[in-house]
Amino acid sequence: MKTEKEVNDFITNGYKTYYSNLVIDCAIFGYHDQQLKILLAKWKMLNGYSLPGGFVGRKEPLSIAANRILKERTSLEKVFLQQFYTFGDSAFRSQNQKYESLPKDSWLKERTIGIGYYALVNYSHVNVEVDILTEEYVWEDINKVPTLLFDHNEMLERALHHMRINLYHQPIGYNLLEKKFTLPEIQSLYETILGKQLDRRNFPKKLLSLGLIKATNEVRRIGQHRSPKLYTFDKKKYDQCIKEGIVLAF
Repeated sequence: MKTEKEVNDFITNGYKTYYSNLVIDCAIFGYHDQQLKILLAKWKMLNGYSLPGGFVGRKEPLSIAANRILKERTSLEKVFLQQFYTFGDSAFRSQNQKYESLPKDSWLKERTIGIGYYALVNYSHVNVEVDILTEEYVWEDINKVPTLLFDHNEMLERALHHMRINLYHQPIGYNLLEKKFTLPEIQSLYETILGKQLDRRNFPKKLLSLGLIKATNEVRRIGQHRSPKLYTFDKKKYDQCIKEGIVLAF
């Protein structure tokens, strides 16, 4: 939404297009240069930050809605995106909302059930556009997240937990690293997301044995005595592992 007219139409007639009590909230994690961050939205009408999200269209499949919201918030498509939990038990979710600026019978005050999705992107490649309802978007360090609106701190914790578990069963990195990378760079990616160090010898052996990555004939010139070999993802094998799953034990 870009204009006040569109906002007023959404407030008045949005229930005709969207389910009034079904929303998708996105934990959009961003990785870049050994840092893991989370995308937070600051709304003009609310005092605080939350995860970005939106209502599900009445004729819109959940997966389509999740990708639409992700695209609207980040301008990215075809990224690692996964449903992880349904939220409806918190005190916030179990009652009608009390937004004083809205009419008493507004459809936006109804109790909502939130479906959580998470995405993992390279935040240096993300272009976030602010609309008329949003004051700003910020990338916050995962270890410095403030108290969020609604039940979004719980949502963020669950999203991070699920992402870390899934890291052992699905590959990551294709949209997070440069096309060609060193073994320390991909290991740093996994260590940053998992929040722990991995064995320097066993980690690359596991990825190579699965065929997820393959060596190129190129090296990166760092210094006179440092020229690490460059690797790349085997896209066919990568997509196969996304579909069928893998078992990683580091």
